[in-house]
Amino acid sequence: MGDWQKTNWRNKPRVQMPDYPDAAALGAVEAQLAKYPPLVFAGEARKLKKALGAAAEGKAFVLQGGDCAESFAEFSADNIRDTFKVMLQMAMVLTYGAKVPVVKIGRMAGQFAKPRTAPTEVIGGVELPSYRGDIINDLDFTPEARIPNPAKMLQAYTQAAATLNLLRAFSTGGYADIHRVHSWTLGFTDGEDAEKYRELANRIQDSLDFMAAAGLTGETNHELHTVDYYTSHEALLLEYEEALCRIDSTTGLPVAGSGHMIWIGDRTRQPDGAHVEFCRGVQNPIGLKCGPSTTPDDLKKLMAKLNPNNEAGRLTLIARFGAGKVGDHLPKLVRTVREEGAKVLWTCDPMHGNTVKAASGYKTRLFDSILREVQEFFAVHKAEGTVPGGVHFEMTGKDVTECTGGVRAITDEDLGDRYHTACDPRLNASQSLELAFLVAEELSNLRADRVARAAV
Repeated sequence: MGDWQKTNWRNKPRVQMPDYPDAAALGAVEAQLAKYPPLVFAGEARKLKKALGAAAEGKAFVLQGGDCAESFAEFSADNIRDTFKVMLQMAMVLTYGAKVPVVKIGRMAGQFAKPRTAPTEVIGGVELPSYRGDIINDLDFTPEARIPNPAKMLQAYTQAAATLNLLRAFSTGGYADIHRVHSWTLGFTDGEDAEKYRELANRIQDSLDFMAAAGLTGETNHELHTVDYYTSHEALLLEYEEALCRIDSTTGLPVAGSGHMIWIGDRTRQPDGAHVEFCRGVQNPIGLKCGPSTTPDDLKKLMAKLNPNNEAGRLTLIARFGAGKVGDHLPKLVRTVREEGAKVLWTCDPMHGNTVKAASGYKTRLFDSILREVQEFFAVHKAEGTVPGGVHFEMTGKDVTECTGGVRAITDEDLGDRYHTACDPRLNASQSLELAFLVAEELSNLRADRVARAAV
């Protein structure tokens, strides 16, 4: 990587990025950000990379989740707490199902920019530039609001710093105690609709009761009182990423200071493009979205660029094909990885391939389609003898009505009740936890199958 500089991406083709009309204002913001402390530290990124390497071998499982796009307007301590809370609940259920540690990664403290299908949108015969996330422009449909404003990067940094500060407090201050987390989950299974999940919840309670009787509680064991919680986002706005890139004082290598893990989207994964160029040089774990247009040749080139040393935990391949399409695309990519001898972690994003338009006009996602894609992901890995290492959800701890289905049976007619997302529909707290119970079943079945095969 001796030829890499954090500015090299500027000489590469760029897509899905804004053109700022005021170059001087942009330069001033970049200079200011470059003086700010990094949001995360190199040692944290290295620790996450080690955990992801374990997940690639089936010795851990990854839960990645959070907002489609973080909002300045909806930023609050309560929203951060509620999403963190449901992530902990999901992780506990998944841990019980998989019998391995769950690596918890939030789509938080940096998920402010979004790629868009088209550069402009038309409403009422008026065409304006698309909204690209609060770090770039505003959602209001006016010419002024849609002008890219570099000062919004400073607000994004401030919000990310405050989010991380609160997450660290929650992670280490007792809020994440294992007994507290399970008491929340029991509240979910008390409902008549969630009766089918009560048995698993009761088995978890029995295990916790046994541990407590043996003297293993949060008061006596630090690991039961705290959690490791990491942040991630799509590295889309490269001016922001470059400004927060730092040199790790212990290794002398560059690190993205904007988040523990950054990923490259399905629309920005050009092997010779700006986004791949930037991400190939930082030492953080890197995610790569793999959609239906990803070919084996594409994947070979991208793995060679992004993980030339074949380092465990460095590269996570995030499959996002759509329910009913996983079998058409994933097997050939899994075989390509195996043929190349590449060390990668496979995770499933069942959200982005399952967006539909409801009769009511709202964009939505069907709970059953999300679950089906996860099940297909597991089935392919079982058939190929490879490891399904994690799941990646767009979700919130709020009681929104954006995705249909689940035990609360949200219908198309309910979508308008609490539809708050500025971009894509998210699972609410109840749907997220229900999905964790169902994924835990898949993990438990997978584990039982492995034990049976080992006994033969």
